Amino acid sequence: MSDHPTAPVILGDEPGTFPHGVLADRHPAIIRQVREALPYGPERQRALDALLTECTQGTIEPLPADAHDRDRWRTWGTDTYAGRSWFDVPWLWSESWFYRRLLDAVGYFAPGPWQGVDPFRPSKLAELGSPATDEELAALDDLTGRPEHERARALLHGSLWGNRADLGFRLSAEGAEEKAAVPALVADDSERLWSLLAASGTGTLCLVADNAGRELVPDLLLIAHLLAHGRIGRAVLHVKPYPYYVSDATTADVLDAVRRLTGAGGAAAAYGRGLWSALTDGRLVLRAHPFSCAPLPYADMPDDLRADFAAATLTVVKGDLNYRRLVGDRYWPPTTPFAEATACFPGPVAALRTLKSDVITGLTADTEAALVAAEGQRWRTGGTHALIQVRT
Repeated sequence: MSDHPTAPVILGDEPGTFPHGVLADRHPAIIRQVREALPYGPERQRALDALLTECTQGTIEPLPADAHDRDRWRTWGTDTYAGRSWFDVPWLWSESWFYRRLLDAVGYFAPGPWQGVDPFRPSKLAELGSPATDEELAALDDLTGRPEHERARALLHGSLWGNRADLGFRLSAEGAEEKAAVPALVADDSERLWSLLAASGTGTLCLVADNAGRELVPDLLLIAHLLAHGRIGRAVLHVKPYPYYVSDATTADVLDAVRRLTGAGGAAAAYGRGLWSALTDGRLVLRAHPFSCAPLPYADMPDDLRADFAAATLTVVKGDLNYRRLVGDRYWPPTTPFAEATACFPGPVAALRTLKSDVITGLTADTEAALVAAEGQRWRTGGTHALIQVRT
């Protein structure tokens, strides 16, 4: 939003801030997790050592000449930021760059035995197979007798709060989700969302997924419900083309989640079969656009992606990272209208997000004052508050 110079872009250069902590502490923790998750050999271990040093003490280096996406990353900013500290460039850019470089270190893109092996898969599968997931799927049986609008509302809230299971967040904030019994919605435009998804049975819903595992499952359940009850005719699920931000969903993660549902029995299995059927007949389409892993806000999206979103009845943007990309990763005054911050997005858009970073728009002055009085600024990053915001 270049017309809002008053809202500075968030950097990671100030010790004690949340972004600085991600770069200085969370990224090294993720490198340790990846080392422990898979038995990488000496060459990969050395590459991880080098990345650890570079991301905490070094400067941004261009991708190697033979990298398949070198030119793409040059247009995304490596020409601009090369030679600068990881802490002195936009935080959104630096975070995305970390995950791109991590995939290099583990040999994800290079020909060889580790090509295409998701370094985060062990943690994703562990979460998907956990007793907590069993409990959530069993709870679907209790919903089956409820009126359709109650089920829809319950599944929307499941999708909203599901991303508290975000693996990357949990790494550095163990126990955060236990601290608040029923975390509050700081903004709730859900009625406007339902009015866009009236039972016409013809509209297209785009859902931009965030995390795999216990967040992706409720996203899929919501899509299955909307399709089955004629609230939409078609859904387009945007996932990442390669592993990103520890737990972001890829096509493989969607397939794992659908299999998990179909194997669970009861109402969960019925949802799983519905999703399988929708995938095979084209009512549910997967997209894995390269821009989904771009270190840039949606204001900079390419024309083909813009056309996709423009044609949708509604685009639902899930999670914290997508929210940062939607409104721009800036220190907005919290009362900045959501509609103003999302003006460049083509077509109606809804954000479903638990709050895990400093970016926030669309609050009333009273809500902001109450949050600050109760918690200082911790409410912005603790994952104990959420929002449903809609711009029609």
